[in-house]
Amino acid sequence: QVQLVESGGGLVQAGGSLRLSCAGSGRTFSTYAMGWFRQAPGKEREFVAAISWSTRNTRYADSVKGRFTISRDNAKNTVYLQMNGLKPEDTAVYYCAADTIPLRVVVVPTTREYAYWGPGTQVTVSS
Repeated sequence: QVQLVESGGGLVQAGGSLRLSCAGSGRTFSTYAMGWFRQAPGKEREFVAAISWSTRNTRYADSVKGRFTISRDNAKNTVYLQMNGLKPEDTAVYYCAADTIPLRVVVVPTTREYAYWGPGTQVTVSS
């Protein structure tokens, strides 16, 4: 079982940066791939980025490539999302999630592959 809590959201102007953190509890945190997803009002939850348990593999949505960076510190049970060059269309509630299957080599971009979710943190980008 993994419990997750996001932090670091807020209001920022277009072009600005934010760093989201996701703190996990549970002894097995380091064995799960972790993902970030987001959901804007009236839209479906969408994949943003993911990182394998070993940190060797990462994957990004095309819309954030080159602007966002996912990383993790297994010693601290924390995964991060550094967001640079923010745009108004990045406005959403951001969720971190842990993979359903431990020790998976590949990272997957679909919500159904993630079993544990945090409550989310709001990111608002003003134009």
